[in-house]
Amino acid sequence: IAELMRILMDEYYLTWDEAWAVTTKTCAYTNHTIMAEALEKWPIELFSRLLPRIYQIIEEINRRFVEQIQQKYPNNPEKIRKMAIIYDGQVKMAHLAIVAGYSVNGVAKLHTEILKKQELKDFYEMMPQKFNNKTNGITQRRFLLHGNPLLADWVTAHVGSDWITDLPKINKLKVYADDEKAQQEFMNIKYQNKVRLAKYIKEHNGIDVDPRSIFDVQVKRLHEYKRQLLNILHVMYIYNELKSHPDMEYYPHTFIFGAKAAAGYRRAKLTIKLINSVADVINNDKSINGKIKVVFIENYRVSNAEIIFAAADVSEQISTASKEASGTGNMKFMLNGAITCGTLDGANVEMLEQVGEDNIYIFGLKADEVAARVKYAGTDEVKNIYSSNASLRHALEQLVDGSIVPGSNQMFRDLYQTLLFGDYGFPDTYMVIRDFEEYMKTQEKMSADYQDRDKWIEKAILNTASAGFFSSDRTIEDYNKNIWHLTPIK
Repeated sequence: IAELMRILMDEYYLTWDEAWAVTTKTCAYTNHTIMAEALEKWPIELFSRLLPRIYQIIEEINRRFVEQIQQKYPNNPEKIRKMAIIYDGQVKMAHLAIVAGYSVNGVAKLHTEILKKQELKDFYEMMPQKFNNKTNGITQRRFLLHGNPLLADWVTAHVGSDWITDLPKINKLKVYADDEKAQQEFMNIKYQNKVRLAKYIKEHNGIDVDPRSIFDVQVKRLHEYKRQLLNILHVMYIYNELKSHPDMEYYPHTFIFGAKAAAGYRRAKLTIKLINSVADVINNDKSINGKIKVVFIENYRVSNAEIIFAAADVSEQISTASKEASGTGNMKFMLNGAITCGTLDGANVEMLEQVGEDNIYIFGLKADEVAARVKYAGTDEVKNIYSSNASLRHALEQLVDGSIVPGSNQMFRDLYQTLLFGDYGFPDTYMVIRDFEEYMKTQEKMSADYQDRDKWIEKAILNTASAGFFSSDRTIEDYNKNIWHLTPIK
């Protein structure tokens, strides 16, 4: 924004008003997250020294905008504090984008509502006409046609090839969901894809996994809000149960993780270390008869993601409600016939609408319930759950008692501390402890349902058939119709 202003004024000699008219008709802003660390703020001292002319332009944009705030909200310094582009020694880039952009959008229905009602509430009240939603999408040509050729051919054989360029046409598959022959074919394809992934895991991890086990998968960036920690604590709980009750009936599971962590994100890297440490213990314990395997797939990327999506039975989309802007992995799994275990967060909300509540497993606190808890940081809720849930308490204590990495019992203390005592006195910031019991019960229900194979495959086919809305073709068309106004090329 500031660079365009500079070019128009300094190189083409437009006046400020002329340059501003062009810039504000040119730039639009898509917000992809509400996480503070991803909304850029630059120290004035660094910014002004490195980019003096750009800073000078942003200063003038800010001065004029603050005047508008004062006109609309006289004698209200709080509004200036919340909305100014330059404030408290920082340049706030998202604020610059909102002020100069002609459109501001979120990337899922829930995310956009959170922007309007919470994160960007003051901007929405001042300029509501700018705000709109564009739910994310994925390309079926990459994540089904290319990534899962067996299923792609099967889909085409049943409903024709129109879905390749018009994904909603895939909904014609719904009539085959309870068809015995179609179910058998779908199940065979899933099994072959699981064999393909098992070979990849053997080659890259040296771990033997059973393609007949439930492939329960969470692959995405490693972040506390995405709650890989909730997943691995649940795996620890299952392992503890199997150790305490060796004859316990438990359908074999392969828990598959894949993730990258930002270079400086210590706690995320610690979680990766925890997953691998738990995997080492479980995978080498012959006493559980291979009922659980844990795999961390290294260097998660599109090429191995295609193999993973095609093979998944369960898609873990368990972020703390209100924290995930949209997610797209959730859509890729859905398209490939995996069934979602998730919270009402991001695009999961719209996936529920598309597939119906019988074909998705939803659990956990809702966005408004999370917000309500954040307001009273002095709660005893976490303490009470810790006291009353012996299974969870045991798993949490294993983080610090040396039973996961013998002789290194302090390695995971930070994870233990943040769950029970939190940062700045607010325990369980991302509701891992609060959601644990419901997650555990949801996992039990999924495991039981999986064993009714006809019913499970029916759900899986209905997930593939209901993914039409989540094509990036639709997303791009929405952007064009409402924001870009470009002439489509046939």
